[in-house]
Amino acid sequence: MKRKNSVVLMGGLLGVAMSLTACGSESSDSGSGSDSGGGDSSQGKIGVILPDTVSSVRWESADRPNLEAAFKDAGIDYTIQNAEGDADRMTTIADSMLTEGVTVLAIVNLDSESGAAIEEKAASQGVTTIDYDRLTLGGSADVYVSYDNTKVGELQGQGLADCLGDEKANIAYLNGSPTDNNATLFSEGAHSVLDEDSNYTVVGEQAVPDWDPDQAVTIFEQLYTQAKGEVDGVLAANDGLAGAAISTLEKNGVNGEVPVTGQDATVEGLQAILTGDQCMTVYKSAKQEAAALAEVAIALAQGDEPDTNGSTEDTEGGRDVPSVLLDPVSITKDNVSDVIDDGGQKLEDVCTAEFKQACADAGLS
Repeated sequence: MKRKNSVVLMGGLLGVAMSLTACGSESSDSGSGSDSGGGDSSQGKIGVILPDTVSSVRWESADRPNLEAAFKDAGIDYTIQNAEGDADRMTTIADSMLTEGVTVLAIVNLDSESGAAIEEKAASQGVTTIDYDRLTLGGSADVYVSYDNTKVGELQGQGLADCLGDEKANIAYLNGSPTDNNATLFSEGAHSVLDEDSNYTVVGEQAVPDWDPDQAVTIFEQLYTQAKGEVDGVLAANDGLAGAAISTLEKNGVNGEVPVTGQDATVEGLQAILTGDQCMTVYKSAKQEAAALAEVAIALAQGDEPDTNGSTEDTEGGRDVPSVLLDPVSITKDNVSDVIDDGGQKLEDVCTAEFKQACADAGLS
């Protein structure tokens, strides 16, 4: 990923997006995974399609409620639905939203090909599009809102290096979905750090289709077996994949001895860090990212030019996409409290009875 301007932390986006005052009504259909709100139709209508409920719990537990709150406060008409990991379903949802008259459409693509097709159809109908969290290669999005995903990988690589220390080590990579451009950037960022250290030897590397933790268990077991158990560190692209690796390490009696990275600062990931089973995670505040998306989408719906702080190269489309890029944060046992203080997770969800002592040892109360 190439940035033409400096990437800066967009703190305060939440305050801006949430300070817009007005009110809307909401109807929810939990079966279809959709929510819609009524507002001032003269401002246009915003559609958001989230990717799934498997790759990360954040989409429904954080992104959706924060987006809803921002759109309601802006008094703008909106609809939010979830594609449940099905690209055909996402296309159907997009068609429905276009029929309903959305003027701004934001998607978290499941793959670049289907995402680009959705954006092309939207553009042909005069609808402005936004890539959210993942860049659609070869797409036509007007704006890209995400974190600096190369930096995410760099933080993971440095985190694993810090946990391994200055000694020889065999590393296995458990990468994200091959259809997710973010996964490519995470891997590139991690390799840019770890490949520079001659102490480290890569003994296995594989991508996990659809970020599926169940498939990750099988994949990592195979990598572990092929390496004859000689794995000293695991570069896992997110907390779900980290959990899959940890389950195999636990079966072999070496969990806690082999550092494992992660991403998303999930409840399970933070608990694994507190018990020592996971080395670190990367926190990307969904609250802050949703606020950034809401601010961009509302500006576009109201006919305004959104603020951006950089641009991102679409290597397939041969263009630079105006971008809002946020800074991720490395989380270890020493600063788990940062996630809780920011509202990323609730103390009571992390520090359940099973983890009460681990939380106390980390100063969480």
